[in-house]
Amino acid sequence: MEHEDEKERRGIQSIEVGGQLLTALAKSGGAMSLKQLAQEAQMTAAKAHPYLVSFGKLGLVSQDPVSGRYALGRLALHMGLACLRQLNPVRLATAAAVELEQRIHHTVALAVWGNAGPTVIHLEESSHPIHMNLRTGTVMSLTTATGLVFGAYMPARMIERFVEESMHPDAFPHIIGERRNWQEMQPALAEVREHGMARAIGQPIAGVSAFSVPVFDHNGHIVLVITIVGPTGGFDPDWDCTNARALKETAAAISADLGFNASAH
Repeated sequence: MEHEDEKERRGIQSIEVGGQLLTALAKSGGAMSLKQLAQEAQMTAAKAHPYLVSFGKLGLVSQDPVSGRYALGRLALHMGLACLRQLNPVRLATAAAVELEQRIHHTVALAVWGNAGPTVIHLEESSHPIHMNLRTGTVMSLTTATGLVFGAYMPARMIERFVEESMHPDAFPHIIGERRNWQEMQPALAEVREHGMARAIGQPIAGVSAFSVPVFDHNGHIVLVITIVGPTGGFDPDWDCTNARALKETAAAISADLGFNASAH
């Protein structure tokens, strides 16, 4: 007798096969000929065509009457927009932070851009003690790894204005980390863009090191920053270390779930 779980997992093969065509269209980012679509979906044109006819009737694909090329249709657009509206970057990142901490055994912090700058909204603490006052609601300076990522990927004019305002001694008195002017920060911001992440090894906070990476939405806008933090003595500083790769993979997966297409930006 067939196991009950196996019955629940059994799908409809023809739908899965046809889904390869929709996947190919979504990845292409543009219209495709029948031959191109069939090749990408690893099937013959004769096999692909009936699926495309049915998808066209549903509005999942559309066909240009002149060129004959196929593109995603109106229903596919509505489904994509509905999915994006349902996605919550913080919820996705919070769940990912738990998995990441269990994988690398370093504290994981999530930060968004708040009224006072980079603000920690979630902390997944590890067993390794960190000698700094880091908690939910902590505001980081732009010279920390977290801040540098925001500085590198948010609109330059906005960040420049924020940096100049934060240089005043009475501005944001509880901010963590040192302050620098806009010009002094340029080499560090260029380094972030080069590596796709920020690194802070024992500075600006003594004894504490960190890697930070951005998470992007479907428009390519930075929505939050994920940071791993640990005591400098037990923190591998190499740009391509295991922990750095794990952090990048986590951020890339969240960005992909939010509809970000790295190849298009």
